Amino acid sequence: MNNIKLTQDENLSFKITHQLLPQDNQRIDLYFSLPVEMGISPSTLSEENYFHSSIKCHSAYYSDQLHLPLVRSRFISQKKGQQSDYRLNLNLFSYQIRLALDTDVKQALQLSSVDEFYAQAIEVAEQTLSLLKKLRRYTPPDKILRPYFDNADNYLSWHVEQSFLKLLSQGPKSSEHSVERKFLFDLCRDENDYRTNNQYNSQVTLSDPNRITNKMRLLQRLIEYGVVFQKETRNLNTNLKRLVRGTVTAIIMAFVMMLVLNARSNFTEVTIVLVGMLGVIYGLREIFKDDITRLIWRKIQRGLPKWKLLFTNSITKSLMTSQTLWLEYIRVKDLPDEVDRLFQQRRHQNKQAARLLHFRSDTKVYAKQFLPGYDEIQGQIFFNLTPFVRFLKKGEGRLYSLEGNKINKQAVERRYQINLVLLQTDKEHLKNLQRFKITLNRSGIINIEAMEVN
Repeated sequence: MNNIKLTQDENLSFKITHQLLPQDNQRIDLYFSLPVEMGISPSTLSEENYFHSSIKCHSAYYSDQLHLPLVRSRFISQKKGQQSDYRLNLNLFSYQIRLALDTDVKQALQLSSVDEFYAQAIEVAEQTLSLLKKLRRYTPPDKILRPYFDNADNYLSWHVEQSFLKLLSQGPKSSEHSVERKFLFDLCRDENDYRTNNQYNSQVTLSDPNRITNKMRLLQRLIEYGVVFQKETRNLNTNLKRLVRGTVTAIIMAFVMMLVLNARSNFTEVTIVLVGMLGVIYGLREIFKDDITRLIWRKIQRGLPKWKLLFTNSITKSLMTSQTLWLEYIRVKDLPDEVDRLFQQRRHQNKQAARLLHFRSDTKVYAKQFLPGYDEIQGQIFFNLTPFVRFLKKGEGRLYSLEGNKINKQAVERRYQINLVLLQTDKEHLKNLQRFKITLNRSGIINIEAMEVN
């Protein structure tokens, strides 16, 4: 079974990451236990609104061999291979450099030893320079292919500079490693001068941080062409919902017409009383029609999938993977036994009244084989918790303590805790369960802790 990871993404979001093999399938279930005091319910946050605003799915080629160039230098040479493959091979090479650099920078910043940090930083810098040289060794003279190279080269140069500036800014400062720091600073200056000499960006764009950042985001999306799959979202049960709405309307209209005809037979002439009765009948119809339709629809759609995501290769347009998604509020009795047992392992003071929200994703891979060098597809699901904190209280207060005859006070903040159970089921029906404790306030996620499973 491929390992699945739950990690924090940004201040108020986390992501689920998993890998899939050709013709593989996998099911992921997430059970959120949301404290009632957070104010989350179907009336304040509907499943549809939360899905469309705060849940994002992503799928792309993946390899764990980050330092092995998956697309060898000969693949990005215009002289070898078909010109139609140049853009795809260039994007594969550029995308892999970005993944490797982001991973290595993150790992280096987690090192506590100063010596290990700078040794890792220099190694990453040398590998990055080697990969950039391989990229720039084959500059296509063809006017059709040159813009593809310029975009990739411009973005990678900027991303390399930003990554090592971030590394130097957030990493430990040490006077004993001045040589290493100078090497990294020179690398950043050289990449900046390289872009200036090639006139990749205008002075107007460089003078505005927002413009240069947005331009690089656009270039990043361009190098993902052919590597990251295109996504199409389909709403399921649309026709069923129309049928339910039409059936309820027909039944209510039949009942209203029966009342109207009955009232008309009792009054031989049009009177104020008749007009008033007809007004009351039609008013009651408008009051109860939507409520009855909503109630019946919630009963019918319970347990049914709501959306389907189709991921296709942007070049060949072939279907690579599909995801069928569920999202609904559930009752305690709807929890699987193994999930309920995990929730029961909480300490007694943490077993507070909670609302349960269930998310399910069934992923199926249709492709029989991937591009050369890629053996897996990586799927990512991003959850933004911003709608969860919308109704939270700021909860700022003071904690008083007595030290001798002196009273001390400290500012405290109100925090909330979300319990989450992750259930992974592979195509062999093997299951993997893990419980997480997410602590957050109105500003962001404080901590995500994986709890031990007894």
